[in-house]
Amino acid sequence: MARRVLVVDDHPALIGLIADALTQAGYTVISAENGEAGLAAVDEHHPDLVILDLSMPVMTGLQVLRALRNHPETQYLPVIVLTGRDGAADILDCWMGGVDRYLVKPCSMEELLNAVRQMLGEPARR
Repeated sequence: MARRVLVVDDHPALIGLIADALTQAGYTVISAENGEAGLAAVDEHHPDLVILDLSMPVMTGLQVLRALRNHPETQYLPVIVLTGRDGAADILDCWMGGVDRYLVKPCSMEELLNAVRQMLGEPARR
């Protein structure tokens, strides 16, 4: 069974690009366009990993990250933040919030796929 990756971002076009790359790499992709929908998707689909933007309506990525870390069933769920925000305060907030990996947009799909593989304990590809 393919590993499930949840992509939470408020830009549908970016979700589509990421979903295409992940699907081609053999993953099942679930998506949500805001933080609240992302948390609902975690409860419904039980993904193996979450890719999370920070700047979103309804609920920010940092709020989602904190909610995941504060729930016993998701406290160890791997989370990759993929965001355009590269400020030291944002990065520190995410590390303090329990993020597993912090990537700044734009990043290559290869870099993102290797981060996903690493978080899922799979070998990176070149």
